This record gives sequence, C-alpha cells and structure tokens, in this order.
Amino acid sequence: MIAAPISAGIDLGGTKIEAQVFAPDWSRAARHRWPTPETYPALVTAMAEAIRWCEPRGSSLPIGISAAGLINPATGLALTSNLPASGKPFAQDLAGAAGRHVAWINDCRALTLSEAMLGAAKGADPAVGLILGTGVAGGVVTGGHLLPSPAATGGEFGHFPLAAAPIAMHGLPLLTCGCGRLGCIETYLSAPGLSRIAAHLAGTGHAPETIVADRARNRHFARAWEIWLDLATEFLVTLCMTLDPQVIVLGGGLSRAPGLTDDLTARLTRATFSGFQIPSIRLAEGGDASGARGAALHALNEARHA
Repeated sequence: MIAAPISAGIDLGGTKIEAQVFAPDWSRAARHRWPTPETYPALVTAMAEAIRWCEPRGSSLPIGISAAGLINPATGLALTSNLPASGKPFAQDLAGAAGRHVAWINDCRALTLSEAMLGAAKGADPAVGLILGTGVAGGVVTGGHLLPSPAATGGEFGHFPLAAAPIAMHGLPLLTCGCGRLGCIETYLSAPGLSRIAAHLAGTGHAPETIVADRARNRHFARAWEIWLDLATEFLVTLCMTLDPQVIVLGGGLSRAPGLTDDLTARLTRATFSGFQIPSIRLAEGGDASGARGAALHALNEARHA
C-alpha cells in the first residue's frame, strides 16, 4: 500500500514553475513542471493550476510556495524582480483563484529550511543558508524553525552594508544596489558583482562563469577572485559575530566554484578570534529540489501550528 503524501511544494522561478509532492519519508512522490508566464493574470492562472495538480494526491494536503521576492505582511503586496507580480496582491489573488490557502516562503529561506532539516545542515543549530547567485540572500533556522520575521525581511543578507576595510584596501567604488541603497553587499558578492570586480581591474566585463573557470590562467581573474574572497570572508565574520551558526550552507551559482568551501574555511579561520570555533561551511545537497522541499516543510509546519 502506498502511503499518502505528507506535503507539497511549488518552486516558482523566473522561467519555470515546479510542483513536487512528498511522501512521509520526504522522498519525492511526484513532480511536474510548467513554464512561468510573462503576465500577471497568466501567472495567477498557472499557479492555481499547479496547486490543483497537487491536491488530488492528498486530501487537504499542506501546500507551500517558494518564490523569489517578498510578500509584505503589512500590505499583502508582492516585491519581486523576476516575476510580473510586484505591487500586486499575489498571495490573495492566488488563494482566490485556487479556492484555498497556501503557505508562502521566500526561496532562499525555503532552501535554508530544507537543508537544515533534511540536507547538508541536518542536526545543526543554528544553521544559516546563504545563496550566492544573481543576488545574495539566505535564512536562519534554529530549533527546527526559521527565525520569526515580522517584516518578512529576515535573511536579506545581500543588503547588509559592505565592510569598509576590503573596499578601501582594493580601491573599489561604492555602487548603488538594485534596492536603491548605496554599498550593499550584493553589489559585489553576487555573481554579477564578481564580474564588476573583474571589470574594475581590467576595464572589460566577463561572465562570472568564465572568471571562475579561468582564474588559474588569467591574472586579472585570479585577482578578482581573491578580492571576492576577501569580501565574502568579511561578510561571514559578520554572520559569525551576530548569529554564531554551527553550519553555513552555500547555494547558488557561485557556490559551485571548485575549492570554495576550503578557501572560505581557511580565510575565516584566520579572520576570526584565534582559537575560537568557526562554523562548518558546506554545499547545499538538495539542488533544485531544495526550494520545493523547503516550501513543503514550511506548509506542514504552518498546518501543524494552525
């Protein structure tokens, strides 16, 4: 006899919508994928379809949505850069179209919850997830739950201010972030930020994948990578001094750079108080399944505490 599913998660990205249904042991029981529409009405319709696809597989099944961006708890309006939903009451409109409640979670927080409960940081407390990709963000899990976030902004690490010392040391200009603030970490620590560092050194831009792949052969790329590591290390020091995590899990495109966890571990050891423990730095295990799994975990937690 096949056990009834325990929860479902829908990972909503800029190019694809992926629904996943999970068995009680958190193995994936079913999955389906749709392209992400380019207009808001079509997006609401497609997401409602994804929810209905999940529902026949379990009566009153908890369903969570993992998506980039935020839903403002005060207004209910979405703030997102890669979906046609900013300024719209996305959660409210979707609940109306689907005829049921769904739990919402930021995609970076979803990955953090997934990795803390079932992945690379399982058993660690606190655990921090950190996405290093198009942007920089993450989350914090302690006691099996994400830290409460009344404004929904907890984990927006990319909008911490840059550390002054490496910026001054390397003569980097302060840049205006996409959020409108000056000098956010994301301007240099994201994948596009690595390209900006290389362009500052050599005068021409290159894709971050090229910089990472060719840094052993190109002195400008090697120098850009060293500067990026300096900035990343200072950021990790901030996380250690504020959150004191047991494990930091890395995800996103830059996390796949060969040797990154070893490089950051060695640098963080030198940068923090001598003799004190530093967190274990690990790569996320869940891949592109982590967002949906984290959303399903979040939905199940919410249902149990309703």
